[in-house]
Amino acid sequence: MSEHSPHSMRAAVRSVRDAGRATVLVIGGGINGIATFRDLALQGLDVVLVERGDFAGGASSASSHMIHGGVRYLENGEFRLVKESVQERNRLLRLAPHFVKPLETTIPIYSTFSGILAAPLRFLTHRSGKPQERGAALIKIGLTLYDTFSRDGGSVPRHRFLGRKKSRAELPALDENVKYTATYFDASMHDPERLALDVLLDGLAANDRARALNYVEAVGRTEDGVTLRDRETGEEFTVSADVVVNASGPWTDLTNAQLGQQTRFMGGTKGSHIVLDHPELLAATKGREIFFEHSDGRIVLIYPLKDRVLVGTTDIDADPSEPAVCTEEEIDYFFDLIHHVFPQIAVDRDQIVYRFSGIRPLPRHEDTAPGFVSRDYRVEIDDSRSTPVVSLVGGKWTTFRALGESLSTKVLELLGRGRSASTTDRPIGGGRGFPTSDAERREWIGAHLAGAGDRADVLLARYGTRASEVWAHIQKGEDAPLADGAVSTRELAWMVENEFVVHLRDVILRRTSLAFTGDASSEVIDELADALASLLGWDATRRHEEATQIRQELGDRHGVALAS
Repeated sequence: MSEHSPHSMRAAVRSVRDAGRATVLVIGGGINGIATFRDLALQGLDVVLVERGDFAGGASSASSHMIHGGVRYLENGEFRLVKESVQERNRLLRLAPHFVKPLETTIPIYSTFSGILAAPLRFLTHRSGKPQERGAALIKIGLTLYDTFSRDGGSVPRHRFLGRKKSRAELPALDENVKYTATYFDASMHDPERLALDVLLDGLAANDRARALNYVEAVGRTEDGVTLRDRETGEEFTVSADVVVNASGPWTDLTNAQLGQQTRFMGGTKGSHIVLDHPELLAATKGREIFFEHSDGRIVLIYPLKDRVLVGTTDIDADPSEPAVCTEEEIDYFFDLIHHVFPQIAVDRDQIVYRFSGIRPLPRHEDTAPGFVSRDYRVEIDDSRSTPVVSLVGGKWTTFRALGESLSTKVLELLGRGRSASTTDRPIGGGRGFPTSDAERREWIGAHLAGAGDRADVLLARYGTRASEVWAHIQKGEDAPLADGAVSTRELAWMVENEFVVHLRDVILRRTSLAFTGDASSEVIDELADALASLLGWDATRRHEEATQIRQELGDRHGVALAS
């Protein structure tokens, strides 16, 4: 049995408990905690990562599925962040090509000079004031500046502007009142949770003294160390460390409170999205993200992904102690913005297959308008006790590698150690040797997925070049399709043994796209519950609890109504 199977995971918990210490304890298994864990593991440190839920199950799973340079951050004056973001975007296109891919992005523009006078005031005060649309002149200035940061030696195309006639020729369903369109390139991120998992697996592979535990939370602090609780068994134990890293995102202040430290670092905002099964709207996008400013000044998007259309996002002050849920008012808002750009396309609630919401890990911002709150990150160090606590404030998906390196460097400084490895040019997981052209793809599939047939594309998309290991595992035993062929019995066994699957919801929400695409039917839930019960030794009661739990979560958190 793999060292990552749930039975072995509980054994790993016992191992960490029995050892009783680590050089570094990282609290928080979102992408930034995972990136920091990987970087520290590469330095050869004895590092333990704990996550109270599933890895990448919080804010990291509620993103807009983009890796982007943040063209709008220019208006905030965050030039350092924009430069780092576009560098990291371009780097991830190379290092993680299995999940991060070029994304053509088009901005519909309704005026020529609107906002040109208000922009300097917004730049200086970071207050939105009365919403005023950004016109073509202002967007042209922004994208010209963005090109200087973004082009990666010319490998990324320059932005281009089109007038009304050519814009409508390219996007016929576009509102006829659109005067111009501006098109540039950023990047899409097809499976955020799986990308995070790849980074985590790389960290574990780098160092046999690196250990990662999901469903384990930090609940207190004593003179001896941090008290951890195994949420599966209820057992509590203490781990001492030379440095504690708090990378729990929007919950950073809550975690610090558990550690006996009162902080007011965070001031996150809620961002919600809906996923539509809407072929007409999908076709209208022509494969592009439509990215624009709505009438209230918020930046919003309509984004084709996995044969569905993702629509978002809101930016509302939120309390991290309360679950973030996409409301009916937010759905009305999304429908309004779709109508704003594609007025002839009807949308209704029956076409929503999934909705999700998360809290951005933003710094406390007092009276600054949510849209102007910095997306940059900083590190706070409390060294008032014998074990320093390093708290991460802020951070976003695009910059996770650079952030992990920066945070790791702070830890190394506290330990009096130097850096021995870099992630700058290190491919991530299934991005190693990933075929990027059609010819390379055919050759790779023939060499590594022979006999997989139609499943080859599915496996390559889900695992990158790790698919060769998965296919080798599948071939070693009797296999049968599950969830209408979206997964199979042997592939599910692979996930259980190698990808930290503890609950049914881990598979439906994060190891696959079944929930996101609206394919997590009641029948699929029962089918997967039966298969996992066999793999994990669940009795009838536990199997029923798991199926009930995911049905309730899909209903309460994601707006998916299912028969019980």
